[in-house]
Amino acid sequence: MNEATQKYVRQHADDDVRMLAFRGRNAPGVDLPLALQQIQGRQTARRKLPSWASVDGLHFPPHLALEQCSGEAAARYKARLIDSLMAPAAPDASEPPAAPGEAPAAPDACEPPAFSPCVSRSRGSRFVATTPSFLIDLTGGFGVDFSFLAPLFRKAVYVERQEELCALARNNLPLLGLPDATVVCTDAASYLQQAPHASLIFLDPARRDQHGGRTYALSDCTPDVLQLRDLLLRKADCVLLKLSPMLDWRKAVSDLGPVHVAEVHIVSVGGECKELLVLLTQEAPATRLVCANDEQVLALTIDREAPTLFANGPIAPADKPFSFLYEPNASVMKAGCFAELCRRFAVSQLAPNSHLFVSDTLTDGFPGRSFRVTNVTSMNKKELRTALSGIRKANITVRNFPLTVAQLRQRLKMSEGGSDYLFATTLADGKHVLALCQRMQND
Repeated sequence: MNEATQKYVRQHADDDVRMLAFRGRNAPGVDLPLALQQIQGRQTARRKLPSWASVDGLHFPPHLALEQCSGEAAARYKARLIDSLMAPAAPDASEPPAAPGEAPAAPDACEPPAFSPCVSRSRGSRFVATTPSFLIDLTGGFGVDFSFLAPLFRKAVYVERQEELCALARNNLPLLGLPDATVVCTDAASYLQQAPHASLIFLDPARRDQHGGRTYALSDCTPDVLQLRDLLLRKADCVLLKLSPMLDWRKAVSDLGPVHVAEVHIVSVGGECKELLVLLTQEAPATRLVCANDEQVLALTIDREAPTLFANGPIAPADKPFSFLYEPNASVMKAGCFAELCRRFAVSQLAPNSHLFVSDTLTDGFPGRSFRVTNVTSMNKKELRTALSGIRKANITVRNFPLTVAQLRQRLKMSEGGSDYLFATTLADGKHVLALCQRMQND
């Protein structure tokens, strides 16, 4: 990037990129497309990678590559996870890593280290970690995940097949405090064949085909982790896969081999499911499932022989009033562990397909949103008029209901917002109802 382009980027860092594209034809010596890419990249970073946005000299890729890379909250989650994996754990340690967006807790000598570690030798039913010495990131990309994982290791290698991204990494990694990171421009499978043994291999396979279309099946990703699985496990103590949040995680576990899957993390940020993380080892005594949504974390162990966690829980009688209603967060919804929710939090499902939960008394710590129910009405016009009297706006959610939010809002003549919440759903007997609620402030 020449001096004129750098100066232009600094001068217009906060300007509208579309207006700059329209007006910027008379900028002598400026590589305008590159300048606009850098301005837009830094503006995106302020939202997605706030700690990067303040680092002078970073170079950014085209907009699509930046939108597809990990956000900072999800990258920090992976770093906390790997940090806990690399720390020897007491036999009864069971706490998952801090959730995205949550500040790491101060160390407490009285508390056991967090979560289960990587495998080198067994100690009872758990594993003891190897020394965190060597990281290989086989799909470096823009380097966001690598930049947060690499400081945990004495040596870190970034592997990427696209020379343009490797050039960005060579420029950016020293500015991010990683001057000793090794950048290798080659494809993952080729590097893996001759790679030395690593403490951790990280892999984020590309999920687009040669025509740019999205792919979700493991076998359709590049590289094909199913074909590489055995080699990956021979080359590292642990393998961490970052997969599409659209993927059926239970099928992914089945495809990869349940005996190799030590942990599955479903990570959501701000109520949106962002990624699926799968931790592989040579032999895992059990599979741990963690649903993380911002500061809310639900962790449980899967019984591989009888996965009853994923059946429906007890169904609330259709004619029984309920005082509290609960909506699971995005990660729990993705996991589908509804029977475990009922068992752990003493709630019942409102109906088999509604995925809303109810109770007579308030339950603490439910992984999602909690509401006090003030009224439940049928769709009868007279009942609706009485129940919703004086309410002109509300936050509306539909679950297992024949109308969309827009259609229901039009029928009720109700605008968006306010402190009232309306859940339109179906009871176990097939009756359509609206539950008028107030959100609890302790969820």
